[in-house]
Amino acid sequence: MRRFANLRVLWSFVHPHRWTLLTAFVLTLVTTATTLATPVATKGILDGLDDGAPIARAIWLLVGLLVIGSGVGWIRLIMLGRLAEQVVLDARVGMVKRLLHVPVGGLGRRSPGELVTRVTSDTLLLREAASSTALEFFSSMVLVTGSLVLMATLDWVLLLVMLITIVVIAGAIGLVMRPLAAVQREAQAAIGRLGGVLEGALRAIRTVKASRAETWESDRILGEARESFRQSMRGVRIEALSWTLTGVGFQGAVLVILGVGAWRVSLGELTVSGLVAFLLYAFLVVDPMTQLGQSVSLLQSGLAAAARIREIQELPAEDTRTASASGPATAPVTGSGTPVLTFRDVHARYAPGAPRALNGVDLDIARRGHTAVVGPSGAGKTTLFSLVLRFLEPESGTVALDGVPLDRYALADLRERVVYVEQDTPLVAGTLRQNLLYTHPHVDEEALWAVLRDVRLDERVRALENGLDTPLDGTVISGGERQRIALARALVGEPEILLLDEATAQLDGVTEAAIHDAIVRVASRGAVITIAHRLSTVVEADRIIVMEDGLRRATGTHDELLVTDGLYRDLVAALRIATGSRGQEREGAVVAG
Repeated sequence: MRRFANLRVLWSFVHPHRWTLLTAFVLTLVTTATTLATPVATKGILDGLDDGAPIARAIWLLVGLLVIGSGVGWIRLIMLGRLAEQVVLDARVGMVKRLLHVPVGGLGRRSPGELVTRVTSDTLLLREAASSTALEFFSSMVLVTGSLVLMATLDWVLLLVMLITIVVIAGAIGLVMRPLAAVQREAQAAIGRLGGVLEGALRAIRTVKASRAETWESDRILGEARESFRQSMRGVRIEALSWTLTGVGFQGAVLVILGVGAWRVSLGELTVSGLVAFLLYAFLVVDPMTQLGQSVSLLQSGLAAAARIREIQELPAEDTRTASASGPATAPVTGSGTPVLTFRDVHARYAPGAPRALNGVDLDIARRGHTAVVGPSGAGKTTLFSLVLRFLEPESGTVALDGVPLDRYALADLRERVVYVEQDTPLVAGTLRQNLLYTHPHVDEEALWAVLRDVRLDERVRALENGLDTPLDGTVISGGERQRIALARALVGEPEILLLDEATAQLDGVTEAAIHDAIVRVASRGAVITIAHRLSTVVEADRIIVMEDGLRRATGTHDELLVTDGLYRDLVAALRIATGSRGQEREGAVVAG
C-alpha cells in the first residue's frame, strides 16, 4: 500500500504534463522503430551482396533511419529535459507552500536542515523517476519486444536461447531491487539528518567556537555523511552485482547464439545474413535490458524521495481563508471600555499527552495601554502569545478578539491586527528595506525613516553605503541593532496589538529609552503586551500579569503587586529592581520579600 501511495505521489507531479509525456511517448516509438529497422536494412544489404543486386537503396535507407532517429531523439531529449525540470519546480513549489503554511508545532519536530534537504535533494531524485524513467522503461520494453518478434521471424531456436537468457537476468535483477530500495531510503535519511545537524551547527557557530566544540560537531556531521556513504556503497555493490550478472548473461548468450547459429548455417537452416541480423538484434536487446534495470533502480530512488515528499504533503496546513472569504460570524465588540483580547478558562498543551502549558486561564487585555506578563520559566507566558497568534490552538476554553473567538477569523485578518516581535529577532534574507516592508510592502519611504528615528537607527542607516538597500548579514549589524530593526519592522504598519517578547534585552540604556518611548506611543492608541525578562520593562507597564504553573496568579501595577504578591516580590528582588516610584530605577538595589 505504501508503494502505491508513493507511486501516486510520482504521478501527481507528472499528471499536469501528461500531454507532453504522451508526445514524448510517440517520439520514443519513432526512435525505437528506426532502431528496430536498422538490422533489417543491414540484412537487405548483405542479401544484395550475395545476389549481386543494387545495394544503394538499402544504404540510403540506413542513412535515412539514422537521420530520422537522431532528429526525433534530439527533440525527445529536449522535451524530457524540460519535463524533468518542470517536475522539480512543481515539487519544490508544492513543498515550500506547504511548509510555510504548516502550523508552528508541526515543524518543531523536524530540523530546518532536514526540511531543506527534502526540498533540494529529494526533488532531484524525483526528477528522474517521474520523467525519463517511465519513458526509458517504455522504450526499452518496446525495443526488447520488437527485437524478439523480429528474431522469431529469423530463427526460433536462437530465439529460445535469448528468451531463457532474458528470464534468468530479469529474475536476478528482481531479487536485488528490494534490498536496493531499502538501502537508498537509509542513504537519503542520513543525508537529511546531516543537513539538520549541519544547519544547527552553523546557526550556533559562535557558541560552537567559544565552547571549543568544533571537533565534536564535525564528528556528528561527518558521522551522518559516513552513514550515507556506507548505505550508498551498499547500493553500489548491489547495483554492481546486478550489472555484472546482466553483462555476463548477455555475453554468454551471444556466444551461445554465435555457436548455435554457425551450426545452423552449416546445416543450411539459416543464412549468414540472417545470423548477422539476429546478432544485431541480440546486441540491441542488451542495452534496453540494462536500461530496464537502471530504470527500476532510479524508480526505487524516486519512490524513496516520493515517500519523504509525501510526508511533507501530509502535514496539516493552517487556515488559509482570505479576508474577503471569511470574517467573524458575529459582530465584533469594539467599545473603548471593552477588552481587546479575552481568555476564558483556557487550557492548552503542545502535544497530546504532554503536560499542560495552561491550566484554565481567565484574562482580559485592555484595548489600550501596556500590559506586561511576568513569571518564572514554564509559567505559560509564551503560550499566551502562541494562542493569540494561533500558532497553538486551545485544548479547551476560548480566546477571543473583540469578543469573537479567534477561530472565526481568517489567519490573514488576525495576524494583520496582531504584530509579533520575537526575542531572538530573526531578520529575513535581503536588504534592510525588504525587512522593513516585510508585512506592509506599500508603505512609503518617509514612513520607513520615521520608524527608524523612533528606534534610533536613522543615523546608523544613513551612514551605510547603500542606506535602506544594504543587505543584512552578521558583518553589518550588531545584535542590538537586529532587535531595533525587528521592532521597526513591527511599527511600520502601526499595529493595533503589539506582542513583544522582551524587545529590549540587548539594548544599551540610551537606546532602551527610545524603545520605551516608541512603546508608549503605540500603547496610547493600541495594546502592547510584553513578555518581560527584565523588570525595567515591567515598571513602565500600566498593568502587570503574574503567571505561575500555567495560571494567572495575580494582576496589578508594579506598586500594587509589590505589596500583595510574594512571587512578584521575589522576581523583582532576583532581578535587582528598586521599589521606588515608577520610572525611578536604581541599579544594584535589592528588594527583600
